[in-house]
Amino acid sequence: MTGKRLRLMVGLGNPGSSYLKTRHNVGFMVIDALADAFSIPVEKKKFDVLFGRGRIQGIEVILAKPMAFMNRSGLPTRRLTEYFGISGEDLFVIHDDIDLTFERLKIKMKGGHGGHNGIRSMIDAFGNGDFSRLRVGVGRPEGAKDVTGHVLGRFSDDERKVLDQVIERARDAAVTILSNGIEEGMNKFNKQT
Repeated sequence: MTGKRLRLMVGLGNPGSSYLKTRHNVGFMVIDALADAFSIPVEKKKFDVLFGRGRIQGIEVILAKPMAFMNRSGLPTRRLTEYFGISGEDLFVIHDDIDLTFERLKIKMKGGHGGHNGIRSMIDAFGNGDFSRLRVGVGRPEGAKDVTGHVLGRFSDDERKVLDQVIERARDAAVTILSNGIEEGMNKFNKQT
């Protein structure tokens, strides 16, 4: 992901205050952390996407949060890539993942949706899964609890104690990918707990 091309980093989540600090919105949280760290206000709106344009480590980037609900985030994102002339190889998606334990990060170059409705929407909109992702672990619910209720629920008290550190590490992973490439990001962050 190095070079002079414009990059698009998209965090997946749901709009509205009722979803603000839910597990499903960690993608938004990471985008907000990047925006804060690099003074890139994510305040412009186009195609039902909130976005901001700026530089991270000298690389021109757009940080974006689709404001359609999670399962409809693909089409607004595709329209944004078309508007700015961004190719699939320069698209990076950040999202929650119940198949990873809480605190774990995993960077993937491409793949399927793994049951994630936001990624399914992205694949449907782009016609393939050929975009990189940063998966942020939120863990599975204990016992026979409802998965939807789990991802739309808020973090536990114990999780909240370390949530800021998890988001900061995810932010650092995104910066590493932008500045040093996805392979280095995978080597550095996929092996951590």
